[in-house]
Amino acid sequence: MNDQMTEYVRKQFPALKREVNGYPVAYLDGPGGYQVPETVIAAVTHYLVDMNANVGHQFETAQNTSVMIQDARGIFADFFNCSWDEVVFGANMTTLNFALAQALVRQLKPGDSILITELDHEANRGPWLQLEDRGIDVTEAAMDINTCTLDMEDLKNKLLKKPKVVAVNYACNGVGTISDVQNIIRMANEVDAITVVDAVHYAAHGPLDVKKLDADFILCSAYKFFGPHIGVMYAKKEILNRLNPLNLRTQQQAPPFMIETGTLHHEGIAGACAAVEFIADIGLKFGHEFDGQTGPLKGNRRNQIIAGLRLFESYEMALTGHLIEAITSRISKATLYGPVAGHPRTSTVSFTYEGYTADQVAKYLGDRGLFVWGGHFYAIRLVEKLGLLDRGGLVRVGIAPYNHGTELDRLIEALSDEDALKRFVETQS
Repeated sequence: MNDQMTEYVRKQFPALKREVNGYPVAYLDGPGGYQVPETVIAAVTHYLVDMNANVGHQFETAQNTSVMIQDARGIFADFFNCSWDEVVFGANMTTLNFALAQALVRQLKPGDSILITELDHEANRGPWLQLEDRGIDVTEAAMDINTCTLDMEDLKNKLLKKPKVVAVNYACNGVGTISDVQNIIRMANEVDAITVVDAVHYAAHGPLDVKKLDADFILCSAYKFFGPHIGVMYAKKEILNRLNPLNLRTQQQAPPFMIETGTLHHEGIAGACAAVEFIADIGLKFGHEFDGQTGPLKGNRRNQIIAGLRLFESYEMALTGHLIEAITSRISKATLYGPVAGHPRTSTVSFTYEGYTADQVAKYLGDRGLFVWGGHFYAIRLVEKLGLLDRGGLVRVGIAPYNHGTELDRLIEALSDEDALKRFVETQS
């Protein structure tokens, strides 16, 4: 992203005007949820003011809501590169994954196995672990604690057991590791396993292509890429059609409706669409360098989305490299956790600070308007395997497209001032 685009992006986010203790807030907590642009706020407001109604009625606002939801499926079909009837909306990714797990278990029998990983967020572990009380054998592929990557040999060995389901993340929200999901899906397909990919963390950092990946289910959360708190799932039509999800007899018994229980979060769907359109708008305005690679941008929302995400990725990774180098060279008491240089990763950087818990460091930084997160971020198995759970977990910094290099300079300056950190912690005790 050039300077012109950076300024354009930053102007879209009213939250950036916030101050804490006289400091402008730097939202460096992107992995926990992005801030939203004006267009998303406007879309939610427009729905609530001009369209608010339930579907299935004969009057105008109800019919307009139905049209909006159908249009939303088309927008997310471009986001995933799938057909509209493979787009499922839900309260959040976790709820959708629980619904999926409960649908799949009705086709399993005691003794069948499911493969999860140690690198995953709990939302792609817990729903499957819950099935153990139904006699399902849930095993986990190990992670390499030195590189925070999946142990691919262990995963291959676990696949020899021919699991019925393989659940894996695209990118780890705890440390930013991007896994080779295409290869994992290929191996899972060889043993006829159903594949479930948690793309919650990845979706903000790179384009999703379900046709290329050939996954059966991919889940994400719109609030991780500029939208409201709502879950979205790609469900391969022929697979979903074979399932028997828990639902009401009034539910349409066809994809994608059959797994959407109750009234959907209409205003959230409207805002989520605006979030995708925001990404596409950036791609159209500034992504001309990708025009020859993705195909024409004008009139093609899918190509615009890809260009926008690639622009964001390029910008974020330049700042990520700067941050990692600065922490390594200037913060002697910091220990970084994550993939080694050269391994695919997102712009998430996690570390510990000798002598202080992650919570103490995060509160100190927050007092200076530097919003980061300390703890396990629901990637509790990862933090446990790293031996950090009893020590308070990790400090996590996430770089988003609206962040600026000067904000990272403030972060490094604050982390370098150990005397200030010590004084702050003492005042909190």
